[in-house]
Amino acid sequence: MAGADVKEFTVLGLKMWQQVLLGLLLGIIAGLLLGERAGQLKFLGTIFINLIKMVVVPLIFLSLVAGITSMGGSTSFKRVSIKGFSAYILTATFAVVLGIIAGVIFKPGAGLHVNIEEFAGSVNQQQTAVPPASVSDFLMNLISTNIFHSFAEGNLLQVVVFALLFGLTMNMMGGKAARARENIADFAAIIFKMIEYIVRLAPLAVFGFMAWSVGSQGTEIIVILFNLVVAVLAACLIQYLLFGVFILVFARLNPVPFYKKLAATQLMAFSTSSSKATLTTAMREIQTKLGVSEQSSHFLLPLGACINMDGTAIYLAICTCFFAQFFGIELTMIDYAVLLLTCTLGSIGAAGIPSGSIIFMSMVLHSVGLPIEGIGLLLGVDRVLDMVRTTINITGDCAITLIVDRTEDTLNETIYYEKA
Repeated sequence: MAGADVKEFTVLGLKMWQQVLLGLLLGIIAGLLLGERAGQLKFLGTIFINLIKMVVVPLIFLSLVAGITSMGGSTSFKRVSIKGFSAYILTATFAVVLGIIAGVIFKPGAGLHVNIEEFAGSVNQQQTAVPPASVSDFLMNLISTNIFHSFAEGNLLQVVVFALLFGLTMNMMGGKAARARENIADFAAIIFKMIEYIVRLAPLAVFGFMAWSVGSQGTEIIVILFNLVVAVLAACLIQYLLFGVFILVFARLNPVPFYKKLAATQLMAFSTSSSKATLTTAMREIQTKLGVSEQSSHFLLPLGACINMDGTAIYLAICTCFFAQFFGIELTMIDYAVLLLTCTLGSIGAAGIPSGSIIFMSMVLHSVGLPIEGIGLLLGVDRVLDMVRTTINITGDCAITLIVDRTEDTLNETIYYEKA
């Protein structure tokens, strides 16, 4: 389904990752030269993201259902789903702990003195959605009362729950659902092909977004928040390397091929700041280059794109420590325990949404008694850090998918160790 036989699209002899890199570099140059006028190029990226949003809900639904039904027996699905869910939750929790440790060690908020009132207006404009007020609300919001409304609103978590129930029911029906199973597979193939064509516009989108970001935001706020940026980058780098350790320990594979062969996927994630836009590329790469089975990639990767955001978990934790230090508030062990829970839930809620962490930051800050007005401080650097977070997110999704597939003995080790 995800196109193992798809030929790589080239322009002037340049492969897709080379086109994306060229768009990235040209966008930076255009932003520096044009300044504020570079904002006129943003529409190139906006069109691309809107196209992705147009197909992402059917992509998630059809991928999950097709992945569940392709496993055949319910025993296989239960085993893989338990492994996948457990691994995603554990890595997210570990990422929060890593973020807290980095925040405590680097102390990014210590010594900063900025008038918080200057950013209050920006915060009010950014908060376009209200995060769940409690854990019970979060859990209840997982169940849709109108699935068509969930599809229309793009509520991915509710779509995931519905897809899981839909796929499980089809498996329980056995042969009676054979025709429906075939139709789902056909529709999924169409969606994958559609996204394959959309992704060809990625270099133009990257050019437009980078030109706009560099031209409009400048470097002043990055200088002011340099310590925060360093703390986030350091924590993300550690998390990135730990994925290799996980592969070595749990899958008993050399992690070097994993890092080398996912270069295009990681570059796509870094450039677009969207796990959604990277999903199809990741599916194709881990199947054709890493030897992961179609069943695992079609089930675990879309699932990870919806619930696994390790980079976002790190970011939420570090930023909370940053604001606590900025306001001179001492966090207690209870605060850190609450932070562990809310950052994990916040990373899940923000999954797959570019800069979605800004919305859920208010929930995390409020949970430990910190004022949410400080969110405005993050807006200048969030775009840059979002690219790093998304790279960590998609790398984590691929690592977990690889590990689970290896434990299921469905990984093609020959393809994994082939030279890229």
